[in-house]
Amino acid sequence: MISTKISKMIYGGDYNPEQYDRDTMHEDIRMFKKANIDFVRVNIFAWATSQKDEVTYDFTWLDEVIDTLYDNGIQVGIGTGTAAHPAWMAKKYPDILRTEFDGKKRKFGGRHNSCPNSLTYRKYASLFVGKLVAHYQDHPAVLLWNISNEWGGACYCENCEKEFRVWLKKRYQSLDNVNRAWNTSFWGHTFYDWDEIVTPNLLSEHFGERQTMFQGISLDYARFNSDSMLECHKMEYELIKKSIPETIVTTNIMGAYKPLDYQKWAPYMDVIAWDNYPSMNTPVSYTAMMHDLMRGLKNGEPFMLMEQTPSQQNWQPYNSLKRPGVMRLWSYQAVAHGSDSVLFFQMRRSRGACEKFHGAVIEHVGHENTRVFREVAELGEELIQLNDRLLDSRVTAKAAIVFDWDNWWSVEYSSGPSIALKYVDEVHKYYKALFDQNIQVDMVSVEADLTQYEVVIAPVLYMVKPGYAKKIEEFVENGGTFLTTFFSGIVDENDLVTLGGYPGELRKVLGIWSEEIDALPPEHSNKIVTEKEYGNLKGTYTCNLLFDLIHSEGAEVIAMYGEDFYQGRPVVTMNKFGKGQAWYIASSPDSSFLADLMNGIAEEKGIKNEITANKHGIEITKRTKGDKVFIFVLNHNHESVRVELPGISGVNLLTKRNVVESIELGSFDAAIIEQE
Repeated sequence: MISTKISKMIYGGDYNPEQYDRDTMHEDIRMFKKANIDFVRVNIFAWATSQKDEVTYDFTWLDEVIDTLYDNGIQVGIGTGTAAHPAWMAKKYPDILRTEFDGKKRKFGGRHNSCPNSLTYRKYASLFVGKLVAHYQDHPAVLLWNISNEWGGACYCENCEKEFRVWLKKRYQSLDNVNRAWNTSFWGHTFYDWDEIVTPNLLSEHFGERQTMFQGISLDYARFNSDSMLECHKMEYELIKKSIPETIVTTNIMGAYKPLDYQKWAPYMDVIAWDNYPSMNTPVSYTAMMHDLMRGLKNGEPFMLMEQTPSQQNWQPYNSLKRPGVMRLWSYQAVAHGSDSVLFFQMRRSRGACEKFHGAVIEHVGHENTRVFREVAELGEELIQLNDRLLDSRVTAKAAIVFDWDNWWSVEYSSGPSIALKYVDEVHKYYKALFDQNIQVDMVSVEADLTQYEVVIAPVLYMVKPGYAKKIEEFVENGGTFLTTFFSGIVDENDLVTLGGYPGELRKVLGIWSEEIDALPPEHSNKIVTEKEYGNLKGTYTCNLLFDLIHSEGAEVIAMYGEDFYQGRPVVTMNKFGKGQAWYIASSPDSSFLADLMNGIAEEKGIKNEITANKHGIEITKRTKGDKVFIFVLNHNHESVRVELPGISGVNLLTKRNVVESIELGSFDAAIIEQE
């Protein structure tokens, strides 16, 4: 459970009363209570408000805010405020300022504007957090602590360059090991002194954000950058936990955010909290995948939906309003995938600067007579009625998809074979094929225990880390079904090619080897012609992007290429290995192929959901809590739909009506059925 202090899903969001006068705050609180708001995050960007110089700390304003909120029955999450340093600090200590990818030194401005390896920044951040903790550690209003805000960015300054060398010494121990790992004999890059190593950016190894001449160097800098910000986070985490070991400490993260390896961050978050901002045309399955990715960071524990907009964003190219009902629907989608909270950014719209057109519970008009406020209040009432029923219930899955940040970085730093290859897009293709059949999925790291799963899918597993091939072999030998794709088993953890034939260490379990990889522009396609029927898999499909020219070494050929000079060569294989199967998909197939293949695999492994997606746009999932089962039925369509639910009966907790094997849902409607 997020906290033993809560008796229902907390409801509220980000509140910035430092931007308003006290009369406005009191009016806000009146409306919060009317909307059933019971939790807000404060002090997220207010470091400068409480510290006007090096020695002056004044929390008088924050005392008034927190005390007033608490007196009105509203709990708080205290932000540490360190996501934006004060202007006086930048003026006096320019070493805290970031240097950009192009080598330009920043001045004061924006947020996340501090070098994570600046000792000055770390000194003043720790002092400020220490003062906050001492002041508020016993305040009864405090439900949790929120470190910084949406950590991100990268720095390439002298602080980082020096610390990068220290990081490399810890990782590799010697320059000889560095030279081997980076293959520095290429282009005469051999290093003879640690100080010869510089940061990889536009001034050195790069000719674009994704384009680098030395993948090993850039890969390690990506790891180092993530670790550098994690060190700052850990500094604050440990300060808070030392004084208040029983409190909840977290930070708000951002789904598949490329610069930070959240799988390494998760141990330093007591609960995963993430910010969900899909656009109007984001596939519903992609949002679901992000929820599952976040849930997977702590092995399936419930997470927090820390931010979403009640109406619209401000930073997308086209900031569409959420249509009536969509805010409620997307809130319940988060809950369906494991969230134990529903929270917003922001509570009141800012009057100026870049977030003044970002949606809020309280619009610029300043009263409650708005569509958005009415929807927020109605959802708040439903969460009160749900009480604690869903708290700490779990999503369980028999299918897993492997997601790895190191692999992501490596794939997209690669010079070839295709600029169009996007790791997350390929992962999403396989996720969507399962999602469309309402098969629940865990998104897991390469460290995850696989024994609990029937099916493990690892799209584009380009990098195979030490011991992982053996883990896959054991999983398949014991009866599991493993599936991977083109451009897999190519390199080791240092982005060095595993010699002896692709797919490297996976060759044994897959029963194939790949001779060549053809890369064509995405508009060029080939055909997948099935040789043997498997489940619904039969006939001809299309594929594009990359085309592995593979040979069977014992694997059964399920389908052949239908065109080009490799017509008649295998494109889909299945290798029986021990008690299980290992599949290889040598190209990027169309959605109909994946739907048919996943249907067959799911049926064979007994994980097929009998409550099928019999209507387009219907999402069905479940959470369990002891002997209680909660079925979520979500209608992502503009029109009403009747959904057949064979074998399902119970009470829709949102309407209190009985459900017997079918339910009528309105436009963008949701149901939570407590199964009998």
